[in-house]
Order: sequence, then C-alpha cells, then structure tokens
Amino acid sequence: MSTETVTEGSEPRAKSIGREAFQNVKSYCAKPADVKPVWYIVDATDQIVGRLAVKIANILMGKHRPTYTPHVPCGDFVVVINADKVRFSGQKMAHDTHDNFTKKMAVKEYQHYTGYPSGRKVELGATIVKRKPTFFLHEAVRRMLPKNKLQAIMLGRLKLYAGTNHPHQAQQPQELDLSAKK
Repeated sequence: MSTETVTEGSEPRAKSIGREAFQNVKSYCAKPADVKPVWYIVDATDQIVGRLAVKIANILMGKHRPTYTPHVPCGDFVVVINADKVRFSGQKMAHDTHDNFTKKMAVKEYQHYTGYPSGRKVELGATIVKRKPTFFLHEAVRRMLPKNKLQAIMLGRLKLYAGTNHPHQAQQPQELDLSAKK
C-alpha cells in the first residue's frame, strides 16, 4: 500500500502505468490468405463522379473493414452498372448521347503522354464520353487509390459496365446503396 497523504477536497494521484501492463496487447495485421473478398454491385445512375469514386475507392482498399491493413489487398470487388450515366456537378447542357451532360464535362481536359517527344495528347470530356463512356469514373477511382503496386490489384477488382447487364451473376454480388447520406 502506498502512503499517499490525501488532503481534504483533493483526490489521490493516479499511479503511472508501466510497460508491463501493455505487454500482451498486439496489433492485428491481416494476411492475404485471411482476406475473403465480397462482391458488391452499385448503380451509378445520376451520381456525381467524385463522390461516388471516393466511396468505391474506400471499398477497393478495404478501409470499410475493421481488419484494414495498408500493405495487404484486403478490399472487395465492386461491379458498377450504368457507369455511363454518372454526372459532374454543374450546369446541364444538351448532348445527343448523354442525359446528364454538364458544362464541366464539356470543358474538362484529360491528357496522357505517348512516350515520344512532343507526345502529349489532350482530349476534352465531350469527345471521351462518346468513345469510352466509363472513362470518367475509372479515372476518378484510379486517382484516389494509393500510388503503389497494390493499385493494379485494386483496379482489377473494379468492374465497370455502361449498361445494366454484367457477367458477374455467378458471384452473387450484394446490392450496395452508395447514394444515401450517412
């Protein structure tokens, strides 16, 4: 017993906790064999590209799980249907193929490099939406994933389809509603 003197109106000092109290506490580190990925299906109709991409990227990384480990691919598979019907925020414009075409989508520039001198290619969103309708969502998700070797594994778990049909019925994907605010 300690011989601490307690004056009236004051409390005794708390004893300091030593290292021996934390010797049995261990951090959990997921192993690739322990992770069982789940298949989810998301309907992207009338969803804003950036907000949807954040939620999809978190599922692909596995941050929604309590066993998240940064160096292990512990995310799930995400099947996105109607990926061609996403929209940007902003003023709507008339377009012959896209219902939710906005001014921001028309003026946004996407660039890539061919690898040759003066090989910079710049395309506007208005031309990309005709050629590759799922490009906007794919690029938004890709840019939100970590820039390391796991990015290719995580992007391989993202399945984007322009219509409502997809070939992943055998995996029995669970419906995931990402439009509701939490």
